Amino acid sequence: MTPEMIDKARENARKGNYRNVEFRLGEIENLPVADNTVDLLISNCVINLAPNKKRVFEEAFRVLKPGGRLLISDIVLLKKLPETIKKSRTAYVGCVSGATMKNEYLALLKDAGFQEVSIIEEAHFPAETIIAEAAAEGVGSSKTFNAEEIASSIASVKVCGVKPK
Repeated sequence: MTPEMIDKARENARKGNYRNVEFRLGEIENLPVADNTVDLLISNCVINLAPNKKRVFEEAFRVLKPGGRLLISDIVLLKKLPETIKKSRTAYVGCVSGATMKNEYLALLKDAGFQEVSIIEEAHFPAETIIAEAAAEGVGSSKTFNAEEIASSIASVKVCGVKPK
């Protein structure tokens, strides 16, 4: 997040008369929050951009209170991507090339200590445009992969987990 995004979030909270929320500038791998102080953590399509997802989930576990909940909306892989897509800047900023295999993603959450880890929703992620742009930027060519096949390798998931009491 940027300072401008924090300002916007605070403005929206003020407009909505939300008084039990707080916004802080920090890094997802090193949250500026004390241990065991957060009731609920929400993440929307950002963990796929973090290079150290293990650290992200450990940090989430650290700051949540016992019984606290984690709700994530993110992009995961159903099968591995070709190197041409993994190296694409367009695919990275489009939340594709930084994604992790779905089973690995869930395992990282469990390894961090979360219980009741489950996918509450899974849907197709419309990656066709991103993949076409990645090919156009010269990282790969449409002859080296099938865009529809790659798109079927990517899913949008909503995942929840609980820190044990």
